[in-house]
Amino acid sequence: MSTEIRVPTLGESVTEATVATWFKKPGDAVAVDEMLCELETDKVTVEVPATAAGVMGEIVAAEGDTVGVDALLATIVEGSRAGGAPAKAAPATAPAGDKSINVMVPTLGESVTEATVSTWFKKVGDTVAQDEMLCELETDKVSVEVPSPAAGVLSEITAPEGSTVDASAKLAVIGGASAPAGTAPAAAAPVVSTGGKDVEDAPSAKKAMAEAGISRDAVTGSGRDGRIMKEDVAKALASVPAASVAPVAAPRAPVSADDASREERVKMTRLRQTIAKRLKESQNTAAMLTTYNEVDMTEVMALRKEYKDLFEKKHGTKLGFMSFFTKACCHALREVPEVNAEIDGTDVVYKNFVHMGIAAGTPSGLVVPVIRDADAMSFSDIEKAIAEKGKRARDGKLSMAEMQGGTFTISNGGVYGSLMSSPILNPPQSGILGMHKIQDRPMAINGQVVIRPMMYLALSYDHRIVDGKGAVTFLVRVKEALEDPRRLLMDL
Repeated sequence: MSTEIRVPTLGESVTEATVATWFKKPGDAVAVDEMLCELETDKVTVEVPATAAGVMGEIVAAEGDTVGVDALLATIVEGSRAGGAPAKAAPATAPAGDKSINVMVPTLGESVTEATVSTWFKKVGDTVAQDEMLCELETDKVSVEVPSPAAGVLSEITAPEGSTVDASAKLAVIGGASAPAGTAPAAAAPVVSTGGKDVEDAPSAKKAMAEAGISRDAVTGSGRDGRIMKEDVAKALASVPAASVAPVAAPRAPVSADDASREERVKMTRLRQTIAKRLKESQNTAAMLTTYNEVDMTEVMALRKEYKDLFEKKHGTKLGFMSFFTKACCHALREVPEVNAEIDGTDVVYKNFVHMGIAAGTPSGLVVPVIRDADAMSFSDIEKAIAEKGKRARDGKLSMAEMQGGTFTISNGGVYGSLMSSPILNPPQSGILGMHKIQDRPMAINGQVVIRPMMYLALSYDHRIVDGKGAVTFLVRVKEALEDPRRLLMDL
């Protein structure tokens, strides 16, 4: 009797995922709830547990495959290893007879139709183990490693280095002569101890801890028997001071052999690849330009200080600066509608509404949840929406629908201490406002030098449809509204 392992529900509006890692191989013994594989979507990582104990049977969806909800991933043959696994559950390190298996180009990603074979790690006649890397492909956006679908001998290479292949091309052939038993990995991921000791943390959690540079002792596990899950790492990171988190790696430079031996190479998550792709596409597509101004935050800070306690008591949420900036932008967008528009082919689409994107940093990367019809919302509604979306973003629970459809974006680099920066457009939007650190500076006011809390503002815009006059006017209107917030209340 066998049990089917299928793709679980991935979250609202998420319809597909990529098989990132298999922790078991055919023939391995598995326990109930032991993690079999890890799936990645554009937002979160999902681990798939075993629903029954037994022996790992057939793996239907290999690493790198894109699968839909409820798609068949693998089968588990129920019963113990001691009782003998059925023939179909035997390890893939012993293909029968002279059977050959084609090595095909894996899924390359959305809208990517071809790749170049950059490097072959094996040559014809070499013995290969299942999942051993055969070659590396390069696309315009990412590099893709191609693992061996089975153990055997590399009998033919049909796409040599330097050749261009399409998304459905054959790369090589694995012959039927099996690899020696010792060439396959000796064991899969450690099994969780049934005695409650030596608990194996979730692989995605270990990866997240390594990337963030925090120790296991700093994370409290919420899984079975204290097992650390990925969301536990995200919660721990939210409470860790920024100085204790490992810095982001600098662009790669040539390294010595000694340094290379001390490096660790970690594959980019699908979310990080998506972020990289969209940002680069934005730079390559839009005629991006940035204009700057500064705003005196005295009046906003005074108004907030005066009413923040009463505001929180009445509305049940804190009064921050983001609602003021959101309101100011909505007013400015009415006067300069091209900043709230987008290009569609040879048409300009003007939006008679504001779906405001609020950029939020998370342990996995920058995401931009969208507050719909922000122009029709009150200060309290905006603050509640920002707080709720921000929490869902940090917990990795945003749906794809919640990050689509934005017409304009606000990015607050000031919370990290940024004094000045040029934000990148979030396509297909034509404008993004960058907020920065509030810093006391000497200013000349009515012929007198006084200290004022100042903030630099940056508006990046698509010069294809937004002229310099419109961009400057927009930023001046935002500045005016913030320096005299009564204008917001009177819709001026």
